[in-house]
Amino acid sequence: MVKYRQISEIIRKRIMNKEYSADEPIPNEISLAEEFGCSRMTIKKALDELVMRGLLYRKRGHGTFIVKSAVDNDLINVTVDESVGLTNLLKLQGKKVTSKILKFEVKFPDKEVADQLSIDSKTPVYEIMRLRYVEGEPYVIEHTYMPASLITGINEEVLHSSIYRHITETLKLTMGGSFRKVRACKPNEWDIKYLECAPDDPVLEVEQIGYLNTGVPFEYSFSRHRYDKFVFTSVNIRRN
Repeated sequence: MVKYRQISEIIRKRIMNKEYSADEPIPNEISLAEEFGCSRMTIKKALDELVMRGLLYRKRGHGTFIVKSAVDNDLINVTVDESVGLTNLLKLQGKKVTSKILKFEVKFPDKEVADQLSIDSKTPVYEIMRLRYVEGEPYVIEHTYMPASLITGINEEVLHSSIYRHITETLKLTMGGSFRKVRACKPNEWDIKYLECAPDDPVLEVEQIGYLNTGVPFEYSFSRHRYDKFVFTSVNIRRN
């Protein structure tokens, strides 16, 4: 892992563990550069990443501050451009993520799935449905399609761990960006049964197409979130 990302993860862990006061600015770039034995530019890149993730904000002339809403409640705070996966997202918060496999098979895709993955209808895909638990509580149902010829080697061991980790560490593929649509829905039978939603509870659905850094789609998914467990944050940064 590159230096600035190592530093970013250390600082993020400190934020989540409330080692920094949320009422005062965190240590400045000079102090952090001295602590980590690196350049100010490396620290700036590390902090920029945390700003993009919605954990920090900069106040001109006053320093860099923690976004209080990101650490003052039990909601999982996901920035809309984040593609790290639930397991990695919660790892630094010390929370345990487990999975229950609801469906796992290889099949030929219908037209919509084939079009979204830029493949033909004769290219097999994995169809995966998982119920994800955080500290034993149901949080999200993930319904995912992946080309079996591209994302190889998925098995039950991978599904009970992290698919994204399998992609990056085992397959040595690099994930690029993603395109997401976020919508509010009424709960369906699966939500009521597995997420323990009431019939009138809203459900937050995220439709996503994930791309490798080559621009090739590797994932088409629908994630249905309990309304009381997630918050999605959009961060807009002005660039000169």
